[in-house]
Amino acid sequence: MALFNRKNTAPSTTATLAVDPALAALTGTYTIDPAHSSIGFTVRHAMVTNVRGSFGEHEGTLTLDGTNPGASTASIDVKIASVDTGIADRDGHLVSADFFDAEKFPRMTFRSTQAEQLGGDAYRVTGDLTIKDVTRPLSIDLEFNGSATDVYGNERVGFEGSADILRSDWGLTWNAALETGGVMVSDKVKLNFDISAIKAAPQA
Repeated sequence: MALFNRKNTAPSTTATLAVDPALAALTGTYTIDPAHSSIGFTVRHAMVTNVRGSFGEHEGTLTLDGTNPGASTASIDVKIASVDTGIADRDGHLVSADFFDAEKFPRMTFRSTQAEQLGGDAYRVTGDLTIKDVTRPLSIDLEFNGSATDVYGNERVGFEGSADILRSDWGLTWNAALETGGVMVSDKVKLNFDISAIKAAPQA
């Protein structure tokens, strides 16, 4: 089901396709449900293994426009101090000035600028990712997992996806050399998103 803007390769004289009723029914504003969503990362440690972490506190809004999918937007705010890798000392290092400097820069944010369908249920959302005082473009590849009404009557949509970044592009440059060669923490980081969002009730 197309949620976002289809890539249009047809001539401009081609007639406009009719709006998908199922898509149109999803139009609305959705609030990300943090209890059933996760925003995390995977990074190579000491050249030989992966460390995985997540941010326990985050909030965001999706605005889906089923009649004009290209107008759909996403906004996410993440509390840096909520980072959790399973080891308190490592988490403390991550929120320190060596890495995120959470006291000075408490939030990481994403604001979408474009969305498009890649084919089937695959999509790409592009926007501005801000970490510390650096804002750079980021494209996130997503899969639409569908929509459903839960047992409490909430209308939900679900997405999961990922994006690869170089942390140095956002000023996260701390590292340590290994005696055997290489570095302690890789520059490449994979961001992971698993989102469940609840549709807001229509305003009277």
